[in-house]
Amino acid sequence: MAATKTEKKKRPAVPNPFSGDRRGDISLSFFAYVMILLVVGIVMMSSASYAWAYSEHGGDGLYYAKNQAKNAVIGFVAMIFFMKMDYHNFKNLKLPVLKKLNIAGLLYIIGGILLIAVLLIGNDEGGSMGARRWIDIGPLNLQPSEVAKLALIIFFAYSMERDGQKMNTFTTGIIKYAVILGVYVLLIALEKHISGIILIGTIAVAMILCGGVNKKHFLALGAGALGFAIAYISWQAQIPGSYVAVRIKSWQNPFADKLGDTWQTANSLIAIGSGGLFGLGLGNSRQKYLYLPETKNDFVFPIVCEELGFVGALAIIIVFFLLIVEGYSIAVRCKDRFGMLIAVGITTQIGIQTVLNLAVVSNLIPNTGISLPFFSYGGTALIMQLAEMGIMLNISQHRYYPDEKPKEKKKKKQREKEQIAEPKGA
Repeated sequence: MAATKTEKKKRPAVPNPFSGDRRGDISLSFFAYVMILLVVGIVMMSSASYAWAYSEHGGDGLYYAKNQAKNAVIGFVAMIFFMKMDYHNFKNLKLPVLKKLNIAGLLYIIGGILLIAVLLIGNDEGGSMGARRWIDIGPLNLQPSEVAKLALIIFFAYSMERDGQKMNTFTTGIIKYAVILGVYVLLIALEKHISGIILIGTIAVAMILCGGVNKKHFLALGAGALGFAIAYISWQAQIPGSYVAVRIKSWQNPFADKLGDTWQTANSLIAIGSGGLFGLGLGNSRQKYLYLPETKNDFVFPIVCEELGFVGALAIIIVFFLLIVEGYSIAVRCKDRFGMLIAVGITTQIGIQTVLNLAVVSNLIPNTGISLPFFSYGGTALIMQLAEMGIMLNISQHRYYPDEKPKEKKKKKQREKEQIAEPKGA
């Protein structure tokens, strides 16, 4: 028997990961801020890394710039992909074999596997005091901690939405998420990646706070964790020659050992101070000529200050600030808990990385080895950051959604009127 028109309409459509509800437009301001930071970041990293690239790669001064440009292209494609893909698919799409496992859970497992793998087969990229932070997979150089950040954000958001009111209990809101976070923190600690622990811990704290945790439980745990951190740092600082003691000593007196332990910090401050109000001009930095190490990575911003001056550096900081404000604005206006929590996690990641990097290079805090988003050299970091921006843009489409479509709302009101007018005995 042929199906009627009504039956045809009722048949469920085949799920399309890229369908989503498109009633809203992406945040053009957020997209503009991302593109400004990406373009300016590549230009400044190219300038800052030129001398070191020339010295380390047989006269190819654009070695790092070309690699970063390739990574930017891959990252931009990833951004467009995730901007088009409905972010709800992270929790809605199930695996064909393990039907109870969705993409959010799979990402958390993959993040853990990569963090274990880097301990077994990873390398230290020629430094990092014996730390293992990278995995070479053919031509790909992967940093698992960057993947772990996004994996944790998405899994936390999914799990917190599912827990709902249970987040207000100590067992769920504190213990459960401390254990989930603790797995990643332990593995990253074994890498000797202190900055990674700081970042992933801060992201988790922000998401737990916004996820509905009992504030008294949160404050009690936070006070305990802060006390433990202070005690640990104080203990390590008393050990002569320890990693923490050297960093704190360099922070307290950045010019005490300019040819030794404080070389990097001292030259960073010289670069910042040399820029003056308007800078020496693009490409005219002096400190990048093998005086300041890591100009392509953690210490790219001092070269920005030296070449563009206070005005140029301030303009970049303002764009970062606007990006972060718009990110939290997207989170606040998102109509569902899952999207809101993802937006909070991603925005917090970009925000805390930016603040800590600027604080390190200006010696406001001891050196922690945190890169500057969109500016610092690193394939995995840049690709993951742009992928996250794509997710943010997709979430931004849900900012101003009405609770109901106009036609549905009109029909609902009509039905309510008919029910009121209907006699009681009907």
